[in-house]
Amino acid sequence: MLKLRLKRGGRKRQPSYRLVVMENTARREGRPVDEVGYYNPITKQSYFNAEKGNNIQLNPLLKILDGLNITLEDFFKGLE
Repeated sequence: MLKLRLKRGGRKRQPSYRLVVMENTARREGRPVDEVGYYNPITKQSYFNAEKGNNIQLNPLLKILDGLNITLEDFFKGLE
């Protein structure tokens, strides 16, 4: 089963995350199936390519956002 996850990168105390599609049994830093976007919490930049992430199972956060009709980009903008 494929899931959408945040894969951490960057230096110590300067995180950046990639939104990746991974097998649900893979670890956080494991090999992704596909990379669909990124999020940088320091500069508040984010990108999500919805066409690449078609066949994924939504995790609980994304299910809540989907129920509230909030896109992932709007969610990341709200974190600023």
